[in-house]
Amino acid sequence: MRPQIILAALALCAPVMPAIAQIALPGANLPQVGLPQVGVGQVLDNVRRHVDGLEEDLRQTADDLVRARRLRLDRLVRDHPDLIERDAEGDPARKGELLVIDPTESDLAHLRDKGFKAIGTEDIAGTGLAVTRIALPDGVSLAEGQREVAEILPQAQVSADTLYSQSGRSSGRTDDAHDGSIATPVGMIDGAPGRGIALAGVAGFAKGAPNASNHGSAVASLLQSAGVRHVYAADVYGSDPAGGNALAIARALGWLANKGAKVISISLVGPANPVIARSIQAVHARGVTVVAAVGNDGPAAPPAYPASYRDVVAVTGVDRHDRALIEAGHASHLDYAAPGADIYGRGDKGQRLKLRGTSFATPLAAARIAAALDRSSDWRPIVDAEARDLGSKGPDTTYGRGLICAKCGR
Repeated sequence: MRPQIILAALALCAPVMPAIAQIALPGANLPQVGLPQVGVGQVLDNVRRHVDGLEEDLRQTADDLVRARRLRLDRLVRDHPDLIERDAEGDPARKGELLVIDPTESDLAHLRDKGFKAIGTEDIAGTGLAVTRIALPDGVSLAEGQREVAEILPQAQVSADTLYSQSGRSSGRTDDAHDGSIATPVGMIDGAPGRGIALAGVAGFAKGAPNASNHGSAVASLLQSAGVRHVYAADVYGSDPAGGNALAIARALGWLANKGAKVISISLVGPANPVIARSIQAVHARGVTVVAAVGNDGPAAPPAYPASYRDVVAVTGVDRHDRALIEAGHASHLDYAAPGADIYGRGDKGQRLKLRGTSFATPLAAARIAAALDRSSDWRPIVDAEARDLGSKGPDTTYGRGLICAKCGR
C-alpha cells in the first residue's frame, strides 16, 4: 500500500483517532477526558475501508486518462485521414511514407523491386544522420508497409514518421522567479512563441511554421521568467495537422545544436522512434542536455518518449502544494519534478495564461540546468543540491531526485 494513500486514509478517519489515546502510558497520571470507546481494531478497519476507496478512485482516474488518450488519438486520425494513419504499433503517423536510417544503395534497390519508392534522402544537419523517406505502393496501409519493409531490410532501422503531442493545457505577465542572468543558451522544440517574447532565433520545421501558438508561447515565457537570456525556438507544428512528427523533431534537434543551445526543452510526448533516438544521441555527444516531459496521459499510459531515452532528463510536475500531478505520465526513469500547476505564462498574443501540465514543468527544469551550466559543465551535482526531496527518502518514481525551481512561474 502506498504511504501517501495510508496517510490520506488516516486523515479521513480523524473522528475516531482519539481512541488511540486510551492506551496507557507507564507512570502517567492523566485526567479522564471522556474519549469515545473505539478500539484500535475498528480504527484499522476504517483505515482499510478508506484506503480501498481511495485506491479505487485512483484506478478510475487512471482508466479515465487512458480512455481520454485513446479518444484524442482516434479523433486526430479520423479528422485528417488524408494526412495521418496508424502505424504497426497503432500510433498516429504521417500517412503513406516510412523513414529508413542510412540505407545503402542495395537496400534501396531491394525496396524498388517490391514497389517501394525513395522520395528523397536528407542529411539532417547537426546530427550526422541520413534519413530516406520511402513512399508506399498504392493500396498498402502504413502498418502493412512498415512490416513488409522490416522483412525486406531486417538489419535496417525502419520506422513510421510518428507524431508527438504537446503535454499541457492553458486557461485564460509572467511573475519572474529569477533575474534573467542565465547566460547558457536554451533551445525549445514546440510551437512558435508569439509576440512580446524576445528570441535569440526561431525556425520552422513544418508546413506554415513558424506559427505562433499558446503552448509554444507559454513554454518560451516560462524559460524567460526563470531567467534564461537566450532562447532559440524550433516550431515543429506550424499549421500542419501532421506536424510534430519524428523527422521534424530530428531536424529541430540538429538546428538547435548548431545554434549553440546547450540545453533543449521538449514538451512533447509520443512513442519510441529510432530517428529521434539517434538524433538525441548525436546532440548528446556534442554536449547538449535534452530535457523532456513525461506527459499527461496518466500512469497507465505507455512510457513517454523522448523522456524515456537514457540520455534525456525526464521531468514531471507538481501543484502548489508540491503534490505530484495526478495526470502525470511516466518514463523509464525520472530525474526531477518542477512546478506544473498553479503557474502562469504568456499566450500567443501576450495574454496571461494559467497553466497545467508536465509541459510547463519541463522548461523550468531546463532553466535550472542551464543556470548550473553557467557555473560548471558538470551540472548534475549543482542541480541535485538544489533539489528538495519529496515523497520517500531519496530518488523515487514519483518525484525523481526532487523538486527544482520550486518558486518559478508562480
